[in-house]
Amino acid sequence: MSLTRRDFAAKTALTGAGVALAGTVGALATAPNALAATDVESEGAQTAGARHGVGYGPLIPDPDGILALPAGFSYEVITYSGKTRLESGEFTPSNHDGTATFCGPRGATLLVNNHELKGPRANWPHPVPLTEGLVYDPAASGGCTVVEVRHGHVAEWVGIAGTSTNCAGGTTPWGTWLTGEETEDKAGQNGMTKDHGYIFEVDPEDRRANRDPKPVKAFGRYAHEAVVIDPRRGHAYLTEDASGPNGLLYRWTPPTGFHHGRGKLRTLADNAGVLQAFKCFDSGGKFVDDLSRATKTGTVYGVDWVDVPDRDAKSVSVRKQFTDGQVTRARKLEGMWWGDGGAYIVSSYAREESPVQHDGQVWFYDPKRRTLTLKVLLGVNPDPSADG
Repeated sequence: MSLTRRDFAAKTALTGAGVALAGTVGALATAPNALAATDVESEGAQTAGARHGVGYGPLIPDPDGILALPAGFSYEVITYSGKTRLESGEFTPSNHDGTATFCGPRGATLLVNNHELKGPRANWPHPVPLTEGLVYDPAASGGCTVVEVRHGHVAEWVGIAGTSTNCAGGTTPWGTWLTGEETEDKAGQNGMTKDHGYIFEVDPEDRRANRDPKPVKAFGRYAHEAVVIDPRRGHAYLTEDASGPNGLLYRWTPPTGFHHGRGKLRTLADNAGVLQAFKCFDSGGKFVDDLSRATKTGTVYGVDWVDVPDRDAKSVSVRKQFTDGQVTRARKLEGMWWGDGGAYIVSSYAREESPVQHDGQVWFYDPKRRTLTLKVLLGVNPDPSADG
């Protein structure tokens, strides 16, 4: 059975209503511009769902064993580690991770792919090639590649090499990619010749802009995950994925007179601006030590920001520079996205290292009100390997 565009649009709308009605992410109904279903709307959606069916149908096994899809859908492999090759002839690196798409020249689509490769290059069969002029640390195996797709033609090249554990990052309002190193390795550790744990900027359109990679040390050195830029105020918000103790949410405030744009981040001094970690309070003014304490969607915390003493973590990890009563912590602070005038922030799970266990939280930070609101809370699945 084929799937028409009209079917796709109808089923997409119904699926959205079905999710809201099922309540799995019902808390999103409180988010700005979120889907919310009233009783009347719910009745109509249920009737439509019964008539047309919700979803796209059962998955059809893929003979290649890569991606099972419903009838009417197809996929195409763009890059494949160890199989497809870069323009320079080397194989596509392994461990694809965070990525973003950009509009390229002459109708092309550009993708920047992180390659989450940690430690020495010898540990990996397909590290990011050490392309001349694009290498930060020749001992490191990670980095980013840029993929150009235009009218069926695919080309791939190195955007940055010699970085480590490139996990997440984020797009910028001026059209570049910020890639984060999820590591705290210093020179002399794990074979590295330079300190790691930084944010680097990769320009998907201008290869020359990526030469002589320079870390954005003003954003701090720690186990980076995601980063978003407030397009109005210029603040950068950054998540940290770490434990023992749990990681932090950071805010970087630009120095007076600084204006964002292509190539501007590399001009910053290492101590430019102010890097701070968040500190939350409940409605009664009581300090909140860990975001896992929130057990009800709609929970709102007030947020203060505390200066980071040593953002480059010369002797002590940034998150360990604070006492337990100074900052709020959270386990697995990972994805972020800027939208609706603020930052959506994911804490993907919490286990024994947190006060309360959960299988995922989505928060919304409102910079105007300086509030953090819990939008989604997933209960603990006792057996993640089991269906349902």
